[in-house]
Amino acid sequence: MSTAFLTELQHWGPTCDLTAPVSLSTAEAYCRQLATSHYENFPLVSWLLPKGLHQHFYNVYAYCRWADDLGDEVGDTAKSLDLLAWWRTELDRCYLGETSHPVFVALRSTINEFKIPREPFADLISAFEQDQTVREYDTFDQLRDYCRRSADPVGRIVLYLCRCVSEQNFAWSDSICTGLQLANFWQDVARDYNIGRIYLPREDYERFGVTRADFDQRASSPQFIELLRFEVERAREWLRQGQPLIGELPGRLQVDIDLFAQGGLKILDRIDGIDYRVWEQRPVVTKWDAIGLLCGAMSRAMWRLVTPRSSTNGKPGDQNRQ
Repeated sequence: MSTAFLTELQHWGPTCDLTAPVSLSTAEAYCRQLATSHYENFPLVSWLLPKGLHQHFYNVYAYCRWADDLGDEVGDTAKSLDLLAWWRTELDRCYLGETSHPVFVALRSTINEFKIPREPFADLISAFEQDQTVREYDTFDQLRDYCRRSADPVGRIVLYLCRCVSEQNFAWSDSICTGLQLANFWQDVARDYNIGRIYLPREDYERFGVTRADFDQRASSPQFIELLRFEVERAREWLRQGQPLIGELPGRLQVDIDLFAQGGLKILDRIDGIDYRVWEQRPVVTKWDAIGLLCGAMSRAMWRLVTPRSSTNGKPGDQNRQ
């Protein structure tokens, strides 16, 4: 367990006395500090967001950060599951109007203002619980279900914060979030394998003639390269299918979400650029890439302002057929 998180757990964990009331201003300051000190991209994201949304994004981020750390930073499966169960109890109490932990004191105001349902927050906990016991996936459908709970809820919460809730927007958002998660998986094949996780579905790697021995040997065989080429294109399709969402969002939020989607596509381009040899080299998005992505997202936002809007009634395609 990291020293920083151990300190947080000792101060705000389930064994602490949280009966003393925490003011909303104190809770919001706690979430703001947690967000701006833990996530190097958050200052950029905050700059892009309307000022009135900053604190609400901090509150949501703090919730996700705590849930993630309870799953990944504890180092003991049984203890992580106990702590995640405690976090779910705190979430339930929050929806009953009973809050004591600073994250939930702050989050309660966000939930109330934007009428966010419990489900996306609970789904995230479910995914972190699954991480404790599931290390490999037999089918893409299983992996997709994991993404549905580990990635898609974040996009749905953002739509509530943007007041852009609709079934169509949810579908597009899910497509972007799953595509981005897949891109991160393919970027980190080697890192994940080092901690005992394989996100490449067994049905896929066996179809391409890749064996578990190839994983043990970290072999960039022709079969593995073709497997990753297939998975990269699959992730691209998920990201592309969600693109219509961007034009449905207001103002600078278009730039923000466009950046996330284009960042995922850039990761996939970098994997392509190293000929899918992710065992030997981790593909990264550089600062120059980030500047280019920002300029591109802003240019597209400006273009949408001066271009007549066309009707977008289609729905994301059935990517599961790939």
